[in-house]
Order: sequence, then C-alpha cells, then structure tokens
Amino acid sequence: MAAATGWNRIEEREWENMYMPDEAAVHLPAEWRPHAATYLAWPPAGSLWGGQAPAVQRDIARLARTLAEYEPVTLLAGPAEEEKRARRACGTSVEVVPIPVDDLWIRDTGPVTVIRPGAAREGVDFHFNGWGGKQRHPHDAEVARNLLRHEGIARVSAGITAEGGSFETDGEGTLLVAESSLVDPDRNPGRTRDEIERELKRVLGATRVIWVAGVRGEDITDCHVDTVARFVEPGVVALNRPWHGDGPDVWTRVYEQARGVLEEARDARGRRLELVEIAEPDPYAIGDRGQEFLASYLNYYVANGVVVLPCFGDRRADDRAAGTLRELHPGREVRQLRIDAVGEGGGGIHCATQQLPVAP
Repeated sequence: MAAATGWNRIEEREWENMYMPDEAAVHLPAEWRPHAATYLAWPPAGSLWGGQAPAVQRDIARLARTLAEYEPVTLLAGPAEEEKRARRACGTSVEVVPIPVDDLWIRDTGPVTVIRPGAAREGVDFHFNGWGGKQRHPHDAEVARNLLRHEGIARVSAGITAEGGSFETDGEGTLLVAESSLVDPDRNPGRTRDEIERELKRVLGATRVIWVAGVRGEDITDCHVDTVARFVEPGVVALNRPWHGDGPDVWTRVYEQARGVLEEARDARGRRLELVEIAEPDPYAIGDRGQEFLASYLNYYVANGVVVLPCFGDRRADDRAAGTLRELHPGREVRQLRIDAVGEGGGGIHCATQQLPVAP
C-alpha cells in the first residue's frame, strides 16, 4: 500500500533533509521485517487462569503450530510437567525450552531485540513488573534475562520499566506510544514524559516519538498502544475503531484522541501519516463475553509470509478485517484463529508473541 500522498513534495524533501539518523545508534526493525523466530510462552496450570488454563493452553498450542508453518517457533515452558504438556500439545514443529514463566504475555515480558551497527543483535530488558504491580510475576520478571542467556544475545538493561506492547515502530525511527502506560508512578515513579522519551530513543534507536493519551486503569495494561494503533508500513497506520452501537464510551474517547494526534503527526522522516481504520466486531454477534474480553482485530501478528489475526464470530466484521489486512500486507497469507480463551484475559495474538529479527 502506498504511503501518504497529497502534501507538498518540496516540503517532503525539506523534512527528509532534516532527518539525520545517528549511524552509531541501534535499530529496532519493524515487525514485518524478516524474523529468525517467534517466541511464545506456555501458561502453566495453577496460574492466574485457574480453571481456564487448559482452554488457554489449547489456544497457545494452536497459535504455535500455525506460526511454525512459516518460521521457527520457540515456546518457553516450565516447570518440567508443563514442558512435557507443551511438547505434547505443540508437536515436533515447535521448539520448547525449559524457561519457567508465570503467564503467556511474552510481548510484555520478553526482550525487545535491536540491531547494533555491524549487525550484532542485543536484547533490551524493560524490567517487567506486572504492569505496574497489578499482578505478581516472579518468573516473568526474569524472562528477558533468561531468554537472552539461552540465545546467547547480549542484554541491555533499560533505564525505565515498560512492556513490549506499549510501543510500536515503523522501523525507520518512529515510535507510537500511549502516555497512560508509560508515564505511570507504578512503572516509572518520578520520571517525566521527556525523560522516558529520551530513554526510549536511547535503547530503541528512535528519533521521533508520537504520543497518544491512552487511558489509565481501564485495563491491566493501562492502554497499550498495540490495541490502539499499529504501523503497517512506514507512513501508514492501522487504527482500531471501537464499537459505536451503544454510544460513546471511554474507548471511543481514546480512539478519537489518538486519531486527532495521528492526523497531525509526522513520522521520523517528516511524512504525514495515512490512517486506515479497522472496526471492532458487533458485541451482540460474538456471544456472551467477559468484561475483560479483547475484541480487537488490531492485536494481530506479522510473521514471515503471514498475518495471523483473531476472528470472533461476527462473520461480516471478521471478513472485513481480514480483507483490510490482506490489502495492507500484500504478498502475505492471512490466517484467522479463534483465541477466545486468551481474549477473555484481555489480550490477543500480538500480546502472546514476540519476534526475534534476523541479523542483517
């Protein structure tokens, strides 16, 4: 899909001349760049899922087997009985490694891999603390460190606490972030937005950060940006449009504020952003769901040759979302999976995955 058009080409050249990336800086590749592997985590029985754990495990096994058709998949599991259960459920196409976890949300607990000049990979550890202490996750707090040790990748300790779902990159120096999940006294006490932005730029190699407001306290993540707005290519952003049928609510206000910011924003290369909306399904068409259920197609994952996104049972909305993402990611298959058990925990496919980029 073409990047945004219709604005003055002289202006474009002026902005591109102003874009001077630091050649010594790290680089955070976009999700659609080639992967060496995808990481997932196996939620153990006896975890916070309680009696829902078997259904959630089935969702994760289905996701792991699907992704393994396109790229290597590494699944973290422990203790030993959970490792055995994961191997049985996922089969030989998925590598299971004995790293203990508390839950499945490896987008937030795992390392964020950046590329150093000279093609060396480093993993940034953002010190997961249970989304600002909302839950206790002693094993997950060590996932980034343990996984990097397993892979033999150097670890970088970030100077802030964050989760991988709290920022989005275009791979060209631009980050999208929600203020509500980062400028937070339970994650980064005493740190200002400017200080947090400087640290994001330092460890991720960004040159421009676009902030949307988000909302605090409405979900456990305090509104991660990967359920609000996603880069689909440089200059093009997919925007989640909440269900409007029952009138405006807090998520409608989040959407409207984010849209207003993104309509005025420029990326690291000075481009205005083209916005493509992806509407949520009709809640009355998907059955009775819990209060935390995440009914957002935006929580998809882009892997080698495929886009994997949820389907919810609203056939019209499911087909429309798949068609839009097919247009936005030409040349990739689009696979839709039912992950209703994972959705009941307030997350989705993107929350359950973390990519390891190929070292150039």
